[in-house]
Amino acid sequence: MAISRAQLVKELLPGLNALFGLEYDRYDREHEEIYDVESSDRAFEEEVMLTGFNTAPVKSEGAGVAFDQAQEAFTARYTHETIALAFSITEEAVEDNLYDRLSARYTRALARSMANTKQVKSASVLNRAFNSSYVGGDGKELCATDHPTVGGANLRNELSTAADLSETSLEQALIDIAAFTDERGLKVALQGTKLIIPKELQFVADRLLESPGRVGTSDNDINAVRNMGMVPEGYTVNHYLTDTDAWFIKTDCPNGFKMFDRSPIRTSMEADFDTGNVRYKARERYSFPVLYLAALEHNRLNSYGTLRGVSYSTPHFIHTPLNFLLYSKSVRDN
Repeated sequence: MAISRAQLVKELLPGLNALFGLEYDRYDREHEEIYDVESSDRAFEEEVMLTGFNTAPVKSEGAGVAFDQAQEAFTARYTHETIALAFSITEEAVEDNLYDRLSARYTRALARSMANTKQVKSASVLNRAFNSSYVGGDGKELCATDHPTVGGANLRNELSTAADLSETSLEQALIDIAAFTDERGLKVALQGTKLIIPKELQFVADRLLESPGRVGTSDNDINAVRNMGMVPEGYTVNHYLTDTDAWFIKTDCPNGFKMFDRSPIRTSMEADFDTGNVRYKARERYSFPVLYLAALEHNRLNSYGTLRGVSYSTPHFIHTPLNFLLYSKSVRDN
């Protein structure tokens, strides 16, 4: 007795879903090492940046208390994108009993595709971090030495002089992070928590963070970065970073780099009456940060904001560029 398409779908779906899940989970969720993941139940999420207050003044006896007013700098909207892909198995393949072998192969390929898309989109913000063609709400690329502020002073979230990852450059980056200020010039008491690197720098990073002594010296000096716990979460390798000498430090600033999961990945399968084909689909919705092309999106950035407001699909907002990520490299790519 021939199996019907409805029966085929019912029999195949549990096994294909299991194969899909196993293949999808083979790929590390590297985006979670960069972003704080939050859930959403709406079409989009919005955040408003407030600049905070100036330093509190002394109040003289009998005098009235001074008032300050926080200013709204940027509003960021995270509009979730739908990522989806499907494949079909022809009626003839089903007739020839090829559906089992083909469906397993295609299901694994579909899982790889969905996982790859998420990681590529995740890394795109860092891959464009120095590209002045992609700017945020302040008109600057993600990592720059001259992010403007409401207070007038420029903020810097890259080394003054670009440098390869080394003991000297890492220590200077951590010193710079400790000096970060907010929009009003107040210290924000941050420290680096995690080093984010491409695969080409994993051996350098391991020596810098894990060696008990100073790297490359015959002295008996301790490794100060390791001994002081200056990068408590160590390093993470992101295999989707395209610049081989780029390195980033994530800080402990609250409400920093984030992405939203709107709908977790789901799969479904159905038979098509017209063609007789059996179709299998994967779908999920999420939003990541993304920088806009300056020439095309400058007018939109004024209302959306970006790193200091950047988003995946529409701007993801980051309150102050210095507060979240510090990046350095030996050669700037524009």
